[in-house]
Amino acid sequence: MDSNNTLVGFGAGKVILLGEHSVVYGYPALAGPLSRGVTARGEASNKCQLVIPEALTPEQRKVLKAAFGRAMAACDEPGVRVSFNTDLPLSMGLGSSGALSVACARVLLQAAGRKASAMDVANVAWEMEQEFHGTPSGVDHTTSALEQLILYRRKPGAESGRSKVVESPKPVRLVVVMAGARSPTKTTVGALRERQKRWSERYQRVFREIGLLASEGAEAVEEGDLEALGDVMNVNHGLLAALGLSSPGLDDMVHRLRNMGALGAKLTGAGGDGGAVIGLFHDTAPAVHELTRQGFRCFDSQLAGPREEGATRGAA
Repeated sequence: MDSNNTLVGFGAGKVILLGEHSVVYGYPALAGPLSRGVTARGEASNKCQLVIPEALTPEQRKVLKAAFGRAMAACDEPGVRVSFNTDLPLSMGLGSSGALSVACARVLLQAAGRKASAMDVANVAWEMEQEFHGTPSGVDHTTSALEQLILYRRKPGAESGRSKVVESPKPVRLVVVMAGARSPTKTTVGALRERQKRWSERYQRVFREIGLLASEGAEAVEEGDLEALGDVMNVNHGLLAALGLSSPGLDDMVHRLRNMGALGAKLTGAGGDGGAVIGLFHDTAPAVHELTRQGFRCFDSQLAGPREEGATRGAA
């Protein structure tokens, strides 16, 4: 609790380092928590309720209310009034709904007087994520709840996914930059699903290769081989482009980051017309400074590895 007896829960945003889209089809993905995310606050109330932002559309309000309803039912509807704010760019493939789900889950579990281990939080957040996405892979809320770089896989037909924490002897630092507005995830995913139904064997080969890249990337992280990790990221972007998931704007930003010295750069998330692009750097500060000077929205984040003394995950 903070000084006003307010319950506080943080849900980290997430970035998929390797393996987006193929993770939906049962292959592994390498994902890590961002320094930015959603902070939920809970105050004592005579009923369990969520303060819904006025800026949301009627449809967004309906979905959010239904999602929160599932989470509060999972926590036996404790008497708490939950509000939230975010410093995470929305609708950019950075796991904003998963972060919100985790933040709300943490507050609800605290209000119910129940333990809030990472898995307990993930289980409650999963209720919300199913309402948001229908059949999510589970990688977003799991990464947010664990707040560690993980190799995640949910095999077809499995009720839940499995995650392995991936540790690094060296800092794994990314620059995350916004490259224009993107299409809704459902639109991009749906179009890809139709193509893979039509040419199943071809698309499954590409998904399988992306899954192998995710596993190779995890090994590179564990070995502290950032150059190898960067190369895997570059190859992964090429395969995502081959699947029809990139765009001139995303490709331009990928090449801009590489020209700035990124060891590897790729789109992250669903892709489409725009969205977020990530670049792996030994030192992120010069790239963030230059991109900001050029007028791009960006920030840096460390996903794994030793941190400078005094540094925290929550520091952007």
